[in-house]
Amino acid sequence: MAAADLRAELDSLLLQLLRDLEELEAKRAALNARVEEGWLSLSKARYAMGTKSVGPLQYASRMEPQVCVCTSETQNGLQKFRVVRASAQTPEDVGPREAALRRRKGLTRTPEPEPSPAPQDPLNWFGILVPHSLRQAQASFREGLQLAADMASLQIRISWGRSQLRGLQDTLKQLESGAA
Repeated sequence: MAAADLRAELDSLLLQLLRDLEELEAKRAALNARVEEGWLSLSKARYAMGTKSVGPLQYASRMEPQVCVCTSETQNGLQKFRVVRASAQTPEDVGPREAALRRRKGLTRTPEPEPSPAPQDPLNWFGILVPHSLRQAQASFREGLQLAADMASLQIRISWGRSQLRGLQDTLKQLESGAA
């Protein structure tokens, strides 16, 4: 009876693994399409604005990330990756900005510019009125980043499923060799 239960569990795990592999393949195709679409839109923007208007010379001197990739553990102990906006504060970020006491009166010095609370949109580096194709490129690359995080989570789940599958196969072999 235990062998039949083990085989049923093995079958369900194999079906889940095949579903995950199919989903991974679909996400890979979608990621390739988004990246290709992003580069094509970027080349259209270069054509519309001129090759020197869209390039590394227009990048800001101090870049700040727009998104961060965070990991969390699911209930079965697997890691899950997710993309969050950089403006969302984590519990570590909340609190006083300076640990030392401040002097109220005395020397006046020029205040250091604090980083803006929300990161500036990188499209503003290329001007105020940017072509629509540049916005499309940004959206395509953002979608690609989300797909990449989903794919990483899926690959971890697939590798965990494969190890579970191997363990169940070994257990089944031992059970069948012990019964014979």
